[in-house]
Amino acid sequence: MKKAVTIFILLLFLIPINTLSAEKLDNVIEQCELPPYFSWQDINGTDYTTPIKDQSPAPTCEAYAMCASLETIMQYQMGEVYEPDLSETHLYFYAGGTYEAGYVNLIDAANYLIEYGVPDEGCYPDPHRAFDYPFESLPGWENRTVKITEWGWVDHDVEAIKEALIKYGPLIICFYVYNDFYYYLGGVYRHRWGERVGGHVVTIVGYDDCNKCWIVKNSWGTKWGRKGWFRLAYDADIFAEWYGDGTGVMYLDGIYGNLKPDVPKVKVEKPTFYHTYIFNIGFTTIYRKLQIQVAAARVFGNLNVKVNAENTNTVKFYVDDVLHHIDNEAPFTWNMQASRGIHTLEIRASNDNNTSLGIIDFYLFP
Repeated sequence: MKKAVTIFILLLFLIPINTLSAEKLDNVIEQCELPPYFSWQDINGTDYTTPIKDQSPAPTCEAYAMCASLETIMQYQMGEVYEPDLSETHLYFYAGGTYEAGYVNLIDAANYLIEYGVPDEGCYPDPHRAFDYPFESLPGWENRTVKITEWGWVDHDVEAIKEALIKYGPLIICFYVYNDFYYYLGGVYRHRWGERVGGHVVTIVGYDDCNKCWIVKNSWGTKWGRKGWFRLAYDADIFAEWYGDGTGVMYLDGIYGNLKPDVPKVKVEKPTFYHTYIFNIGFTTIYRKLQIQVAAARVFGNLNVKVNAENTNTVKFYVDDVLHHIDNEAPFTWNMQASRGIHTLEIRASNDNNTSLGIIDFYLFP
């Protein structure tokens, strides 16, 4: 028994997953016992998952879960941790999702990944809006995409899910949300109290037989759960089968394309959504029920915009599509000026080959 497990682990961790055919890996799984613990957070000591993100206030969980799966396998296939960042907003809208409907059809999104793929975040970053609006990614996004060759459903069975996790990578799961899930702080989650309040889609990255649970990545930011992560009991009866013959557990396979494009990576560090700034001093917005766009940054007085841009030569600062400032040297900053009301700050960072966007809405008080 120990010899079989050892052979399985050697085959799994010493040979890149993309060099094993599905048939060969199926044979390995059939002939050997699955390890009692597995996680894409620890493959030979390397964490191939990407940082926790925050989808709020938009209902874009399907796109976030799918991109989380893709990003992990991208790093594994490249053999390095470089934190790829895919555009969830692009996948959500281009695959037919709307905020009014409250979701994108998971099957439509998977088929979109086969035909068109999803570009990096710089083609259109999430502006964190809870409403529909005219949407268009940067021209040329088609040359910056990651695609898949196929997708499918995994039987809602513990052993089948384990095998699929090892064979395909992180899995996308649909489940029902109850009141108590919002208050999860740690441990192994299973529904204990409260009413069903909706549905959600997240990403399983591993399992733990000792605690009889799945290791799951959420998209509600690092302040929820265990820094954005949670553990879900094997016997938690919350999996949702929303798609006809679908089991509510999806795999993505055959990832290819422009896995590491030569593009700027942009992050608007100040201002940021759900934050209030009073004369350049920022803190988390506490009262969010004013008649103001809910996630937009709230600014009182002057604000020094700060941008972190990598692989970048030039950063341009726009407010409502009007160019206000150009900075050619890090740190990239601008003393923001605007009239009272709601505005969109857009950052365009460029290198010799490509441009990437950073977007944040803000409300300026007098």
